[in-house]
Amino acid sequence: MSNALVALHKEQFGRGPTRAQTHFAGPDALLCILEDALLPAERKMAETGESQRVRESRIAFQVATSADFIAAIERILQRKVVAFSSTTDVDNDVVFENFVFEPVGTDGNGGPAPQR
Repeated sequence: MSNALVALHKEQFGRGPTRAQTHFAGPDALLCILEDALLPAERKMAETGESQRVRESRIAFQVATSADFIAAIERILQRKVVAFSSTTDVDNDVVFENFVFEPVGTDGNGGPAPQR
């Protein structure tokens, strides 16, 4: 999962994070921590007090590419993502990719899965 997200970052931003780790946060959530993820120009912007602009541009990029991130995780885990969020800690050069999955054993609408 970490490798897939690093590859997506590289594809979308031109370079990928140099460190990545992925952890389940309970049975239905996944947290990916990507370090050293900012582009050189973004680092320069942060150094000149433009951290908020970096955050805003990252949010815009993430909205535009969220389907790719969701599809990659769904393909790997064979689970439906029902929520996805990405945030960037510009000052510490860390990106957090958060996924919430449809609970196992549900029909996708919150009810129990049909018996087979």
